[in-house]
Amino acid sequence: MKEEILQNIKVLYEEETLQKRILEMAQEIDRDYMGKSVVVISVLKGAVFFTVDLVKKMKTPIELEVMQVSSYEGEESTQKINIKKDLDRTITGKDVLIVEDIIDTGYTLKHLKEYLQAQNPSSLKLAVLADKKERRKVDVKIDYTGFVIPNKFVIGYGFDYNEIGRNLPYVGYIET
Repeated sequence: MKEEILQNIKVLYEEETLQKRILEMAQEIDRDYMGKSVVVISVLKGAVFFTVDLVKKMKTPIELEVMQVSSYEGEESTQKINIKKDLDRTITGKDVLIVEDIIDTGYTLKHLKEYLQAQNPSSLKLAVLADKKERRKVDVKIDYTGFVIPNKFVIGYGFDYNEIGRNLPYVGYIET
């Protein structure tokens, strides 16, 4: 089954294309945070690959945090986030950048932003690698977008199919 899935992937963004766009995003973030430091919050598990590549390309001093959140039970969105792993330190009075792999309906990121905003950061911005705009149900301001992608099931570079394929160096999709 796993091999069959991996053989049927069509490439959407090659590794070189991903890295070029991530560098551009890092430079934009550096301009916006010039003279400041930022707390980067990587949303587990999918955003790990993107976060690592992004912060390695940034010149802005960072503090790295991770959170694990979910808004799904099975395959259905509950429209509420469940925090599986919270922050290890306070973000009060700090500039904060949430780094997420994908936004589709927007429910998870809307609730996550509200949760973090309640902790009174100095600023709160959002960077996403992939924006599946046509699936959006709620409005969420995205400050940095890697790619606007079609409504396809993506895999690779952090995106998975039942935990398979996260480590592929490119973003692909599975035809359904």
